[in-house]
Formats: sequence, structure tokens, C-alpha cells
Amino acid sequence: MITKPKGCYDVIEKDALKLKKINRYIDYYCEFYNYDFIRTPIFESRDLFHRTVGESSDIVTKETYDFKDRSDRELTLRPEGTAGVVRSFIENKMYGSNMPRKLYYNGTMYRYERPGQGRNREFTQFGVEILGSNDVATDVEVISFGYRLFEELGFKDLNVKINNLGSKEDRENYKVALKEYLAPHINELCEDCKKRFETNPLRILDCKVDKDSAILKNVPSILDYQSEESTSRFKKVLEYLNYLDIDYEVDSNLVRGLDYYDYTVFEIVSSEEILGGASTIAAGGRYNDLVEKLGGPSTPCIGFACGLERVMLAMDGLEETEKRPLDCYILYVNEEEKIKAITLAQDLRLSGVSVDYDTTGRSLKSQFKEADRNHAELLILLNSEDLKMGLITVKDNITKEETKVDENEIIDYIVSR
Repeated sequence: MITKPKGCYDVIEKDALKLKKINRYIDYYCEFYNYDFIRTPIFESRDLFHRTVGESSDIVTKETYDFKDRSDRELTLRPEGTAGVVRSFIENKMYGSNMPRKLYYNGTMYRYERPGQGRNREFTQFGVEILGSNDVATDVEVISFGYRLFEELGFKDLNVKINNLGSKEDRENYKVALKEYLAPHINELCEDCKKRFETNPLRILDCKVDKDSAILKNVPSILDYQSEESTSRFKKVLEYLNYLDIDYEVDSNLVRGLDYYDYTVFEIVSSEEILGGASTIAAGGRYNDLVEKLGGPSTPCIGFACGLERVMLAMDGLEETEKRPLDCYILYVNEEEKIKAITLAQDLRLSGVSVDYDTTGRSLKSQFKEADRNHAELLILLNSEDLKMGLITVKDNITKEETKVDENEIIDYIVSR
């Protein structure tokens, strides 16, 4: 038997219902926050992700699905959404007077990592990006958007971990201090950290192996190596978060796993037990140099992303997600009634009514059970004798009250109900 690849999964039954609910909330929130939908290719030039995500990041060194096509072009299955959005922003000349551009994406990503709870090699990532504004209000909007969205989905005890990476000059100053501190301890860290010490020492703070070691817990704070402008900006971000009643804590070791971030970086954390408590469900930050790095004009940007599998997993501990009740279920016995069921179902669906009927030859008793299984609110009982008189019986499946309705008025009657 052919089975799905390791790290992939089928979205069925309760998971399908949860995913549909999440996507409805995402579309609803993005509409009211004035974000436009964007879809980018599932695979792009290998160079796009290696240049943006960073050659020293775990994603590029260990997790990307790189391959060559039949024309020997080097391609990569997208491991995250921001790089493709920025590429599209530049290629389609979306910059100009109509700024900032507020975009959101929701699609499949791929990373070759060890599958775990809520983590897969094929996963769905939702994210928002604001391109073309350096105002701290955009930092706060992106954070509050995610925070309120997860609140609406039922998450409790949300918290935002936040840090300021500062400008490029600030980070270079900090890297010098960080290397001086780490140099005497480097042999006590993992092999990856030893490599990062030479390529990008900031990546060491994001190490999954040594994250709990006393060495990393006592590193110098990046906040002590920032300019007055960077410090003032960060204070303003925190001030605005206070205005919006967003719970947060400053974590000076937070750097995120992508190389393109600067200034504000953050994680939205949930204490849901099923996630292990204090677990990250969304993360992002500002990336003011990325558009220019890829050949576009200087454009300040900020965004965040979340893996929907983590959200779906957490929803197991939240309110039950059930299928929407069916408006109507049509019941019939013979061929004449079946033809009427088919045509009536089409007319009702075109009028905005959700409706279904049997297509497996079930008995009338079994059809009633199927209607109950779908929580149908109204039953349409087709009867040949009634049809000869131009009548159709409608039964309220809650009150059990039955009404004879003129066949020519059945659509209006059902819609009004």
C-alpha cells in the first residue's frame, strides 16, 4: 500500500473542520484590518531563500528542499512566506504612491526537519506583511493583529515576547561584544554553534541545543549596545503596546531564526497545556533592508507568520469545532421523487441554501438518520401524491411541525425560513 511521505499528513474530519474555521477567521480579520491576499509559487529560485533567510540559518543549512528541474535550474520548495512576498513586491513593481502595501498569504511550506507535535515537513503557514512603513504604529498593528486573532480563536493567557535587534551598526557592535564573551566558552557549545561563531554569532542565541545552558543565559544584552535612536524607537513600541493592553515581556536573547530581521522581533506565546505551555504560536519582526537586498528600492517592512498545524493542535484543548448544520435535507423514495430532489436541490443551492439528499439508495428510515447526522434544520419530504397536487411537505426537524407548501413557492418559503 502506498502511504503518505514522512512528515506529511492528511487534513480530514475534525482537523478539516478546525482548519476551515481558522481560515474563516483569518480571512475575516484580514478584511477588517485591510490586508490584501497574495499567493506566490510553491517553489522558487534556490538563491531567493538562501540570500534572504541566511546561509547560516538552520532553515538553509539543514531544512530546505533543494532540487534541480529538467532544465538544470536550481530550485527550492518555499520554507517560509516572506521571501516570496518580497520578490513579488519587487518584480510586480508594487512600490510607489500606493504605500504601505498590506498583504497576507496562507499556503503550504516545506522544511526537512524532524516531525513533532504540531510540526511537519509539509505545513501550512499564514502570515501578514506591511511593506513601506517604518512607523512604530505598524510594528504594534502587526503584533496586535496576531494577538487579537488568537484571542478570538479561543487561546487563553497569551503573551508577547519582544526584543529590539537595532540597526545594522548596532548589531555589528553587539557581535563584537558577543564574540568576546563566547570565545572562552566556545568549546562547551554544540558543533553548530562553533560554526556560527565565525559566520553569524547572533545565530548562537537561537540554538535549540544549548538554549538552556548557563553560558547563553548570561550573555551580554543586545539592548546595551544600541544607539539612542534604536532605544527610543523600542520604548515607543512598548508604549503603544501598553495603550492596546497587549501583555508582553522583553527578552533580550530573542533573535528569531532568520537573518533578515532588524529592530523589532517578537513571538506570540500561548500557555495552552497541549502545546507544552509557554509555546510559540506565531513570530515575526521588522526587516527594513530585505527589499533593497533583493534589488528593489529601500522599503521598510514588518510582518509575522504562524504555522496553522500548531494552531489546530492547540484547538484540541479549546472549544469543540463542529460542522455547520445543514439548512435542508431532501428525502424521497421513488424515481419521480428523486428527479424532483435533484432539481430542487440545485435551485435551493443557487438561492444560498445548504442542502443535500441521498445518492446511495438508502431506505427512508436511513435517510432520516442521515439528515440527523448532518444536523439538518428542515426536512423536505417528497411524496408522489403531494407532487401531483403541486404540494411539498416541509418538516421542522427541531419542533417536528409539518407544513404543506405550494411547489411554486417552495424556494421562497425555504429561504425565508
